[in-house]
Amino acid sequence: MPRAAPAGTPSHVAGGRGPGVQPRPSASRVRAPGAGRHLVSKGALRRPQHCRMENYKKTKIVEKPCPLPFTDLPADIIEMKVKDGSKIRNLMGYAMSKMEQDSVRQILFTGSGKAVSKTITCVEIMKRRLKELHQITKVLFRQIEEIWEPIVPEAGLDALTVKRNIPAICVLLSKDALDPQEPGYQAPGSFDAFWTETLKAESQGQMKRKQGGGRGAASTGKHPRSTGGVPGGP
Repeated sequence: MPRAAPAGTPSHVAGGRGPGVQPRPSASRVRAPGAGRHLVSKGALRRPQHCRMENYKKTKIVEKPCPLPFTDLPADIIEMKVKDGSKIRNLMGYAMSKMEQDSVRQILFTGSGKAVSKTITCVEIMKRRLKELHQITKVLFRQIEEIWEPIVPEAGLDALTVKRNIPAICVLLSKDALDPQEPGYQAPGSFDAFWTETLKAESQGQMKRKQGGGRGAASTGKHPRSTGGVPGGP
């Protein structure tokens, strides 16, 4: 028969464990990794309060309608909506066939996001093929909505809608004269004048920031790199 433990003996020693050995927690007290996060219950499902984007995938992009930055445009004006995946050959084939008609006097090129550079390329190609085209360029931002859905629907995560503002460009080309006082106007024959002036202004601004906003060697206390010679020597 097992002997009874002396009075005052700790329970973990009485149970056959040596001194200093803590009792094993019950199964109900063991928590899985990540169980310490705050959970928000929604219906019968529970989800983390702070969701990570790595648990989502982008399923759809919705472009919000944006009014054109031009007034008094013809109702039947041809608008070439350039997308990131558009083929320049297909775009220019259709645009040139329209602009070669005498009844068509104006055409509009629009693009946003990654399609901005492709839009500019289409405009420059048309200006080189059709001389005497007047141009007005407008740069703006437009809003898009990205729909993100959870990778594992059973995880109880909600779909997310992310709103973003992306750069966009609208270029109006006209056979007839346009207002030269309008911002962004380019006269016929000035193929890259607008982009050259824009890049020139940006480069000048960067140079001014480096010269005026930066710190010189004298102001920061920096010393010229030593060449290994004795100070004052040759």
